[in-house]
Amino acid sequence: MCLAATPGPWFVRSLDDDHAMNLVAVSTAEESGLDERWPEFDEGDLIAATLVQHPRYVDSTDGRWDENAAFIAMSRTAVPQLVEEVRRLRGLLAAPRMQHP
Repeated sequence: MCLAATPGPWFVRSLDDDHAMNLVAVSTAEESGLDERWPEFDEGDLIAATLVQHPRYVDSTDGRWDENAAFIAMSRTAVPQLVEEVRRLRGLLAAPRMQHP
């Protein structure tokens, strides 16, 4: 499943549109630090985005916009590594064991 996802690495970016709505985005492009305003960023780089309106009309239950985006971006790298480690360990467990005299 993770191999079907957009190739990594993924990054968290802070973007803005023309209506004072901030996007906390997961992107294939790195954060520029410029709080880029639409249409000055390539939306084709975005994997996912959370719209954060000011004032907030809708809010997430935990309010952890940045932390949730960072987790998604980090997962792109960590999940395939975890799957490979599980496969490696399964292979070790399935390998014939040598009998000690």
